[in-house]
Amino acid sequence: MTLDEPVHLAEALRRRRYLISAWPWRALAYAVTTVPFAGVLAVGLSVVGAPLLAVVGAARQDRPVSLPLVVGLTVVALVALAVAPLASAPLAVVERWRLGVVDGRPLPGPRVRGLAARYRTADGWREVAYAAWLGGVVPLAYAMFALLVLLDVALVAGPWLAGGDERIVLVWTTVDTPGAAVPYAVAGLVAVPGLGYLAGLLVAGQAAVARRMLGASPDGTALREVTRSRARLVGAYEAERRRIERDVHDGAQPRLTGLTLQLGLARLDVPEDSPAAKPLAVAHEQAKELMVTLRGIVQGIRPRQLTELGLAGAVRELAAQATVPVTVRADLTRPVPELVETTAWYVVSEALGNVARHAGASRAEVCLTRSDRRLVVEVADDGRGGADPARGTGLTGLADRVAAVDGRLLLASPPGGPTLVRVELPCRP
Repeated sequence: MTLDEPVHLAEALRRRRYLISAWPWRALAYAVTTVPFAGVLAVGLSVVGAPLLAVVGAARQDRPVSLPLVVGLTVVALVALAVAPLASAPLAVVERWRLGVVDGRPLPGPRVRGLAARYRTADGWREVAYAAWLGGVVPLAYAMFALLVLLDVALVAGPWLAGGDERIVLVWTTVDTPGAAVPYAVAGLVAVPGLGYLAGLLVAGQAAVARRMLGASPDGTALREVTRSRARLVGAYEAERRRIERDVHDGAQPRLTGLTLQLGLARLDVPEDSPAAKPLAVAHEQAKELMVTLRGIVQGIRPRQLTELGLAGAVRELAAQATVPVTVRADLTRPVPELVETTAWYVVSEALGNVARHAGASRAEVCLTRSDRRLVVEVADDGRGGADPARGTGLTGLADRVAAVDGRLLLASPPGGPTLVRVELPCRP
């Protein structure tokens, strides 16, 4: 199989050369091998379900129903339900193998170990649901398609069937001569490719349902472990960031301050006409610029305003520095975890930056609300709206930062405005 060749039937149906490829034959093989399985299951469902439906119909029409009959049918239905998880297991194995005829992608089965697990796990009952679908829905779909095929065969064979003593019926009319049946035969021939595509769609839909219902479901334990692992990584990253901030603030920054001070004193002692005066002045200026850069790096690790003013005060300072008037409403009756506090500050900072750069707004509003289990941050503006993460407005990175602490970001920004960014951050006790 080449890289450009489709790997499953649904993909092959989108190719122009579908009808002259091997995929229609593969779809036919899958459909033909489906018939015996679906037929047996349909008979079994009829044996169990038809009497039950008859009893229910009689009861609804107030006709007398024998109590022993009701009890017997109920027992049969319960036994069938009890046996279903066991009977559907080998069927599911065969169906996964058969699916390879029209779908080359691997389909790992669920790990259902033990007899009791067939009754306790969702995977076991999904196999039962697939068996019921295969015996109840698939035969009806195949029967309807078979009627269409028979109708098309009758149209194509019309010129040979007409001309006898009796008139024949084609679709909505009757014909009695071969010449009158020719247009219908032509229409039948034209419809053959359509039937080929329709058969492919029918089989592709059946295969999609099989893949969905017979595949392994997501492992809940693994998902929980991934969530815990992400929380541990975020916590470790935050601790490492605080360590770097502390080392820079308490180690490198004081030394750089001392170096700048010594260079300034040396400039005072060196005459201006000395050859060393100019290089010393350049070094002094570079040291001062480096101090400013280092201070910005430290503040980028954890904003100084958060440590000194808290979240509400730090957000008000951001609002005061904004290029548009910003109103801040804070209802923080309970303390906010440090990691959540930092994330909320970055959310407000990035959102207000987007307002200044892209929104064309005349005013904005920031609302902070702390409930028992979460912190809600809302940033609204009266700008032009139409915010789109795909245009690089920083919303994608903002959503990633929020997701890292298991929060979520909601955006409402219709064309013409207004825009509302709402972020919900969990605050675990």
